[in-house]
Formats: sequence, structure tokens, C-alpha cells
Amino acid sequence: MTCVNAWMQVNWDDMRTVLALVRAGTLAGAGEALGVTYTTVARRVQRAEDMLGQSLFERHPDGYLPTAQAHSMADAAEQMEQQEHQLLRQLAGQDRSLSGPFTLTAPQLLIQAQLAPLLAEFTLRYPEIELRVKASNDLLNLTRREADLAIRISADPGDTLVGRRLCDQRSACYATPELARRASEDPSAPLDWVLFSEHAAAPKAALACYPNARIRGRFDDMVALIAAAQAGMGALRLPLFLARATPGLVPLPQVPTTPYAPIWMLSHRDLQHAGKLAAFKGILLPWFKEHADLFTHH
Repeated sequence: MTCVNAWMQVNWDDMRTVLALVRAGTLAGAGEALGVTYTTVARRVQRAEDMLGQSLFERHPDGYLPTAQAHSMADAAEQMEQQEHQLLRQLAGQDRSLSGPFTLTAPQLLIQAQLAPLLAEFTLRYPEIELRVKASNDLLNLTRREADLAIRISADPGDTLVGRRLCDQRSACYATPELARRASEDPSAPLDWVLFSEHAAAPKAALACYPNARIRGRFDDMVALIAAAQAGMGALRLPLFLARATPGLVPLPQVPTTPYAPIWMLSHRDLQHAGKLAAFKGILLPWFKEHADLFTHH
């Protein structure tokens, strides 16, 4: 029996499980990707190996090491997976109904600060649509339909999806009223800052006005960073839309606004004419047109 003929005896769930295990390297990781338990992953892999009469993975304490045969099966499964996703996207793109599931992904803080009323309006206008929101800064795989529509803050959203620039953005520097007052009274005095962990120094626009910056802390989470600033730990930079929804902070005097990554709407081209996607765009696009100033002006 040739390798391809042998694979044809393996059912799709088992082939898909081999692919997930090759990708993840562990039973737990593969199970999480597939939405099943790690014991189910192990059982399916063993069933595939029994069908083929050969081992697909070397078992090690820290994970499963795929053999050449496992990689070959994973490649074949990936091609089948891509065809499956393409078919499902094409079917969804032909669906003009305004009922059933619709999945949106958007940054949590953008939803919290500005978009929640828009989502409420959508659900009121289309009560038969089952809105599912994945609040995340990660760009989910729209090709695999992890989401139907993505709203992303990005300087470069890429060219593999259909993208529309919803609005430009600007940012500014903020602090508690007391910290802003002290900075204004003595611009040369040390000014405390809290930074996002990826940023090396205080913003250049602020340093031009307040050159004696002192970094009090770095944070890998924006909610924690804002809380630290509200507690008076230091000044910080925020996009204008988020600053509007953040109590207890005021702009640092004399510091101009600066460009910030724009907001994009992204979807797969196969879904461009889907009814639920069109319905959401019908609310989303006018909202951003009407509220563009929230993102570019104090």
C-alpha cells in the first residue's frame, strides 16, 4: 500500500489531529487548538498510527517529536484544511441571511472606550444575528474563519485580506492634574513616566518640553499602565480615543499630539458579500465617519 493510499484509510479527524500536534508539539497544545482533551488527541494519533502500521511521533517527556511521515501527513492535511476553509468561506459569502453566528474581533480597550454602544445598536437592529466578540489585540486567522471581521489598530495591516482604513489616529501625553501642574510650573524638574514595555524612552514630543524624564515603571498591559498613571506614578502616552474614556488624567501642557497607528477593518475577500458582514459594515462605517474627531482631536 502506498503512503497516499494508506492516508486515505485515515479519517479526517485523525489527520487533522496529526496536523495540530505537528503544529503544537504537545498533546495539550493540540487539544486546545482543536477544542478537545489531550487524551482525545493521544487516542486519535494512536488510531492513525495503528491504521498506517508505523509511528508518526517520537514520544518525549517535553512533547511529541514528529517523524518525516508525520510531516508528510500534516502537509496533506493542511492542503485539505485549506480547501475546507475555502469552501466554507465561499458558502458563507453567498449567505445573504441576517441570522446565525457572526464573529467580530477587536481590541478590548477600543470596545470598552468607544465601540460598545455600536455593538449594542447592531444587536438591537438585527436580533436574529448571534454576535460573538473576541476582544483581542491579536490578528486572528480570518482565512480559517476564526473571525468574520477584524478591527485592528495597525500601521501596516498587510495585503492578504481586504482592508479598509476606518480612521487616522493621534496620541498625546497625559498625567494626573497634580503631576501636570508641577511639570508646567517647572519644566526642567524631573518628570516621572510609566511606559509600555516595548518603548525605550519617554515620547520625543514630551522630552522637547520636559527633558528630565525619569522612568518609574514599564508595563506589558495597557490597563495596568493606565491604572499606574491614574495613581500618580507617572505620565504616559495614550491614543486620544482612549484618553477620552480615562478619568483622572489631563493632557501634559505644551506637548503636541503626535501620529498614532490608524484603525482598519479587515475581512476575507470571499466574505465581501455576506449578508451579516454587510449589515455590520452598514453600522460601522457611518459611525467612524461621524466620530472621526474622537480619534484625532483633543
